[in-house]
Amino acid sequence: MPLRNVLIVGSGPAGLTASIYASRARLEPLVIEGASRGGQLMTTTEVENYPGFPEGILGPDLMDMTRKQAERFGTEFITQDATEVDFRARPFRVCVGRDCYEAKAVIVSTGARSRTLGLPEESVLMGRGLSTCATCDGAFFRNARLMVVGGGDSAMEESTFLTRFASSVQIVHRRDKLRASAIMQERAFKNPKISFLWNSTIEAIRDLTKNKVTGVRLKNLQTGEVTEQAIDGVFYALGHIPNTDLFRGQLDLDAAGYLVTRPGATATNIPGVFAAGDCVDHVYRQAVTAAGMGCMAALDAQRYLEAQAH
Repeated sequence: MPLRNVLIVGSGPAGLTASIYASRARLEPLVIEGASRGGQLMTTTEVENYPGFPEGILGPDLMDMTRKQAERFGTEFITQDATEVDFRARPFRVCVGRDCYEAKAVIVSTGARSRTLGLPEESVLMGRGLSTCATCDGAFFRNARLMVVGGGDSAMEESTFLTRFASSVQIVHRRDKLRASAIMQERAFKNPKISFLWNSTIEAIRDLTKNKVTGVRLKNLQTGEVTEQAIDGVFYALGHIPNTDLFRGQLDLDAAGYLVTRPGATATNIPGVFAAGDCVDHVYRQAVTAAGMGCMAALDAQRYLEAQAH
C-alpha cells in the first residue's frame, strides 16, 4: 500500500469537510468512511439549519452532495469500518480487516451516537416523529404534543427549548426525582407547558403502519400499569456515546470517552493525529460545527505536514 499524506477515519460532516480541504490542498486524502457512511445525518429527514439551503435539504442528500464534492477534488473512499489503528509508530497505520494503510497524518472524525431505549420501532420512526436533537428538529413540531425521555440537564434543556414550538411537553423519567442540576430543574418545573411522568418508561412507539409517531405505550415501573397515550413526537435526551473505542489506550479521552484536543486546535496528544466533529464536541453537536472542525483539522494537518517537510 502506498504511503498516504492524510488518512481520514469517518465520513460525517467533519470527515467529508476535512477531505474537501485536504484534497484541494493536493494531499490526496484517503477516507475510511465506514460501512454505514455519512454519519448521523443519514438518519435525519429534513435539515433546515445548514447554511446555503433556504428550502431545507434531506440529511442523506446533504451528505451525498458533500461526498461528491470531495470526490471531485480526488478524495478516495473505502466503504468499510476501520478495525485497528497503530499511532505508536510512524508512519501511522489504520487497518480495515487484513488491509492496512499507512499515512503521515491522520484525522479522526468518527462521530458519536445517541443513546436510545433500544426499541424495535426506532429504526423506522427515527426522523419521522422520533428525534434525538431538539435544536435540530424542534421547529417541525409547532403546536404538537411532545414527550422527552430523560432526567438530566440535557432533558431539561431540550424540554424547555421545545416549549417554544410545542403545545405541551411531558418529561418521562424512570425515577421519582431528576438528575439535572437545581437551576435546570427549577426552570422546567416553572414552565407551564412542561409536565412530568415519574417512574415510567416507554415500552413501544406507535405507529409503524402509518410510518410516523402517533403515540406511545407507557409502563409505570412501580405499579406495573401499562397505558397508551396519543402523542405527536418523542425526543430522546439520554446522552451520547462517542465512537472512540478504537483509539482507547493511544489517544487521550475524557471521562465520557470523547477525544481530547488542544484548546483552540484539533491536535490530539499524538503529533500528526487530529480529531474533529462529534467524537470531540459534546457541547454543540451540530452538522455545521462538525464541518467547521473538519476544516480546522485539515488545515492543522496541512501545516503539520509542511513543517515536517522542512
